[in-house]
Amino acid sequence: MSATEIGIAVVERNGQYLVGTRGPDGPLAGYDEFPGGKCRANETPRECCVRECAEETGLLVRSVRQIDDVEFLYEHGNVRLHFWRCELVESNDVIQPHGNYRWVDRESLESLVFPEANGPVIERLRVES
Repeated sequence: MSATEIGIAVVERNGQYLVGTRGPDGPLAGYDEFPGGKCRANETPRECCVRECAEETGLLVRSVRQIDDVEFLYEHGNVRLHFWRCELVESNDVIQPHGNYRWVDRESLESLVFPEANGPVIERLRVES
């Protein structure tokens, strides 16, 4: 089974990260997540994470660098997660995401419930200074 390509935006602003909570109707319901989703045909994971962040949060970001690439088999399917460090295009401190997204400080990341495949990225962010 080939993996579904997923672009994920890890957006940091003033020591806080953009995090949402998955809705009740899909896979991994209730888990916390970074903005992201399935890549479209002919779309790179880098392009995907920027598009998905805008669609899900209303915030415009630019991808800066890839921080991880993880393939993982869940009950609902095989995924390849491409995590990209992103920054806001607008650096205004009052920018608020819409939907169920919020800004979470680094220390709070480990107390949230992320899908298992996110573990290495959460650990990397937790130890960054």
